[in-house]
Amino acid sequence: MKSVDEKASLSEELMESLKAHTAKIAVVGMGYVGLPMAVEFARVGFDVTGLEVDQRRCKSLCKGESYIADLQNSDILEVIHQGSFHPTSDLNTLRDADVILICVPTPLRKSKDPDLTAILSAGEAIAENLHRGQLIILESTTYPGTTEEILLPMFEEKGVRVGEDFFLAFSPERIDPGNPQFSVKNITKLVGGVTRMCTELSATLYEQIVSKVVRVSSARVAEASKLLENTFRSVNIALMNEMSIICKHLDVDVWDVIDAAATKPFGFLPHYPGPGIGGHCIPLDPHYLSWKARLSGYEPRFIALASEINGAMPHHVVDLVSEALNDSGKAIRGSKVVILGAAYKPNVSDFRESPSMEIMEILIHKGAKLSYCDPYVPEVKVGNDILTAVVANECTISEADCVVVITNHRDFDYEMIVRKSPIVVDTRNATRKFADLGKVYFL
Repeated sequence: MKSVDEKASLSEELMESLKAHTAKIAVVGMGYVGLPMAVEFARVGFDVTGLEVDQRRCKSLCKGESYIADLQNSDILEVIHQGSFHPTSDLNTLRDADVILICVPTPLRKSKDPDLTAILSAGEAIAENLHRGQLIILESTTYPGTTEEILLPMFEEKGVRVGEDFFLAFSPERIDPGNPQFSVKNITKLVGGVTRMCTELSATLYEQIVSKVVRVSSARVAEASKLLENTFRSVNIALMNEMSIICKHLDVDVWDVIDAAATKPFGFLPHYPGPGIGGHCIPLDPHYLSWKARLSGYEPRFIALASEINGAMPHHVVDLVSEALNDSGKAIRGSKVVILGAAYKPNVSDFRESPSMEIMEILIHKGAKLSYCDPYVPEVKVGNDILTAVVANECTISEADCVVVITNHRDFDYEMIVRKSPIVVDTRNATRKFADLGKVYFL
């Protein structure tokens, strides 16, 4: 039996090393979450190992090449030359770490159930290299209970006790790719540990690089908070999407309606309609919450309805395109349709779950002569077709029968687009101030 003093010394020693920046940190997963986190810890002097199983990514990092929009090559090279960042694919390096952050993907299966394969793989590797005094934090978005129901038993099977021999917590990632206003350092960090000491150690770690850290009562609260954040957005976007359809039937401009409502200084938070939802969070996270709720005997109807409304928007957009072309005496079949934007949000290269993909697939199926413009996404696969991006210049735009704004990248010249295109279908309100210069159909 270890004495109380021996157990306390583990947490005290780790706490001191965190404050002194002498703790060794391993970040599992060098994606849009793990890589910026690793770089920030390395910048302040921690010895950071970046674990990435994708050999191409690992080789890029070793050469100081960034593959995510929010980090430049110079950011990677800075910490490599500083000697504080070490990219590798060797999971055995986990045994040398004092702190391990798990930042791996958590997609959905085709059945809309959570796919925790990456978390399980990371957990198994950590368990094999677990030693007393380690702090392990899960950042990957997942359902409430994952930290304690999945990871905790894997580690305690090694004969160690949480809060005494090792420390375990959940801290949800809140990265917003492509948003220069918010970065790792100025996004409030939530931390919920399995025990109070787990929470304190985790909070102390993040306080070394983040301006504000909020401690919550448990890992489950931290896990549920992340799902609430994105379910809130999904539900409110669905409300605005339905409002846009209602306003169309009432011959009212939904964008004017939202702007008018937003003048109220309380009780209203503006959200905006769009061609659908995309990315790594909003289309997925509500399903994690719904899945867990159903396991507990409750069927969450509101979340399902929001998903249904958002999921129908690509078809609504295609209907608008059909209507716009019909007004000019044309059908979708045989018409030249140019899609502006394949990415799921402005000014990023990520097109995971992007509504553009479904919209393009439907248009191709209906016989449109389709092309797309996106300076951030050079190539996409739509159904069985591989499409290469074309440049959104005067030639491309003027030769189209219809131009459809799906992603409002700052790179597009919207005035030229409205002037030169016979028809514009704008799902993002991007061409509003130029609408009088041409024929524009708004969502």
